[in-house]
Amino acid sequence: MKKLILFFIPFICIGQLKFLPKSKGEYVEHTYYSLSYLEDHEQAEWVHYKLNSEMLNGNKVRKKYYIVDKKVSTGSANHSDYTNSGYDRGHLVPAADMKMDSISVIEASYMSNISPQNRNFNGQEWRKLEEHVRFLAKKNEIYVTTGGVLRYGLDSIGTKNKVSVPNLFYKIIYNAKMEKMTAYLMPNKKLESFKNYKVTVDLIEKLTGIDFYHQLEDEMEERLESML
Repeated sequence: MKKLILFFIPFICIGQLKFLPKSKGEYVEHTYYSLSYLEDHEQAEWVHYKLNSEMLNGNKVRKKYYIVDKKVSTGSANHSDYTNSGYDRGHLVPAADMKMDSISVIEASYMSNISPQNRNFNGQEWRKLEEHVRFLAKKNEIYVTTGGVLRYGLDSIGTKNKVSVPNLFYKIIYNAKMEKMTAYLMPNKKLESFKNYKVTVDLIEKLTGIDFYHQLEDEMEERLESML
């Protein structure tokens, strides 16, 4: 009698690669999100993932540890690079978005998903923006793209690895069902309200050199990315 072998494939993997940005970094694919890693800055220039109510209904608890991402061919930054730096280990894909199962919890802890963030930024308006994203995802499935604006001349932290400290962070939210795209560009410091930092996707593309949502028809892409 032949044995029946069942393979568990997380439901979120299917279609996870949809709407990936186009850029020059090293592409790394995880189960619940994808990223582009820039060795010169020792962090991702973007992370991209799908988020919906089913994912947010997970109950796995965040583990407060950080893991070197072995999928990065050049080696990711190390948690010790942030020690005594004065900066938080800021998640690009929030841990609160990744509580579907034990795999998602681990993947949220990869150092390739971490960037240096001012404590008053990370714990306040950036956190409120992340909560706003989850509020939107509970109503409709969305795609989220996040990263720091990485360029030469930035300050850096770490002795083993030189991790660049972005002056700006961006987040792009796309609701494909409603054909709505919203973008935020926020300075890495204490702020008033994240709602004051809405920008066009066109501006973020100009600052980063990344081509977002190039898979859309040209007319739709132009309309959505120029919309404030």
